[in-house]
Amino acid sequence: MTDIARAPRLNLSADEVLTTTRSVRKRLDLDRPVPREVLVECLEIALQAPTGSNQQAWQWVFVEDDERKRALADIYREFAADYLGNLPLPSYGDVRDKQLPAVADSARYLAAHMHEVPVLLVPCLKGRPDNKPAGITADFWGSLLPAVWSFMLALRSRGLGSAWTTFHVVRPENERRAADILDIPYDEYSQGGLFPIAYTKGTDFRPAKRLPAEQFIHWNTW
Repeated sequence: MTDIARAPRLNLSADEVLTTTRSVRKRLDLDRPVPREVLVECLEIALQAPTGSNQQAWQWVFVEDDERKRALADIYREFAADYLGNLPLPSYGDVRDKQLPAVADSARYLAAHMHEVPVLLVPCLKGRPDNKPAGITADFWGSLLPAVWSFMLALRSRGLGSAWTTFHVVRPENERRAADILDIPYDEYSQGGLFPIAYTKGTDFRPAKRLPAEQFIHWNTW
């Protein structure tokens, strides 16, 4: 591996990085450029993540071109308008009820400003798990998504943020359109999402309010 300690990093412990890496939307700095060397540095870290049979069958498409970003954002907004415009807010009877309006509002903000983000990332994995059994799809995405999360953690430790979005690939025809925009061979590679990347406005992110672990734990049986 090349030297991965080049860009300035926040003084955060591993636990702090893990517990404060948020989906960042409204606090993305749309005006500050993101150097390529920082993206490469974060990717070098991400590529240490596990991948099935060590195939490393991933490809990482970083989009800086304004025209292509706008085209991808248009695809994203098509589904976002339908989904977010008709999104009923469920009632859970717990802390999630207070969080949902803010989440929906920030999602609408990101949809409106996606094309303004300095860099968009589309991570891809060789193959198409369409209509395959659950075990096959779990194995497939398990060879890409740990690396994507590692990339987001590396961003956080350097004062950048992102958000995991999938609106542009919900409809197969939209994934194909995105593939055409980026010259991704659609029949050979699946897209794992669309990730806006920017420096964050401030770095004081805190752990989210989550339900207690005891509500989700099962010992030996369900």
